[in-house]
Amino acid sequence: MVSTLLIVLPVFALIFVGWLSRRIGALGPNATSELNRFVVYLALPALLFDVMAHAHFADIWRPGFIAAYSLGCLFVFALALGLSLRRSPHLADAAIDGLNASYANTGYMGFPLAALALGDAAMTPALIATIVTVCVLFALAIALIEAGLQSEKHPARLVASVVGAVVKNPLVAAPVLGACIPLSGLAIPPSVESFLKLLGGAASPCALVALGLFLAEKRETTRREPAKTAMLVGFKLVLHPVLTWILAALVFRLPPLLTHSAVLFAALPTGTGPFMLAEFYDREADITAKAVLYSTIVSVLTISIYLALAMRA
Repeated sequence: MVSTLLIVLPVFALIFVGWLSRRIGALGPNATSELNRFVVYLALPALLFDVMAHAHFADIWRPGFIAAYSLGCLFVFALALGLSLRRSPHLADAAIDGLNASYANTGYMGFPLAALALGDAAMTPALIATIVTVCVLFALAIALIEAGLQSEKHPARLVASVVGAVVKNPLVAAPVLGACIPLSGLAIPPSVESFLKLLGGAASPCALVALGLFLAEKRETTRREPAKTAMLVGFKLVLHPVLTWILAALVFRLPPLLTHSAVLFAALPTGTGPFMLAEFYDREADITAKAVLYSTIVSVLTISIYLALAMRA
């Protein structure tokens, strides 16, 4: 548990820095949205482009692992989406709830935890899980959010509007363009690679600071919020890893390393992606912010329990 806590401490520290900066007035009321826009338009697209530009097909083609991890994410996403639509008919809000329940913090916590618990052999599965989470799952959520926000009622115009909005979204365009690099056989110049590393490296820290800024704002809490937050956190920390274990161990019968990797990444807390989208699209972000925070806190216990059980197996 101590090792897990040491890995997530920087996450808490960055959230606290944002919270404290807003409470003492070092950053103003517009800081949350402006910092989040920096992440969405610049830092995160640079990170996604860089990840895909270095993802060689031969290294990441692990069909069983990809299927087990992806299906686990998509099932939990769809379940949370469906339950949210039953309570509220707005597709954009439901898509963000789906992300809250299935979007694992693979980029910030996945790599160090995998290296600590499973060794260097888990780095390739960590990369695959990151690509599935921040590219595939993210793109799906963006498409649903755009569909929910479009005012076009005619099916053909609606599809055209959604496709156009998704294609122009930097969080979708960046990984697609990045994937063209290895496919074309081109190499990124060292100066450009340094630029991408510097800009992309700011994505997670800035998103966590923005989360702290948001949490520092005083707002009213409705009766449904605690129950909904608890459900989303439960989906993320319990249902997601349990379902992924069933898929990895019993359905696809993956070897122990890939099984443990898939479950570990599924057991990670909610990343900052859902919060960034909620802020960017001007949706209610309070539940999302709390889901990120509380799932991170509780994951110290749940991940430690899983690692203890996995090491005995």
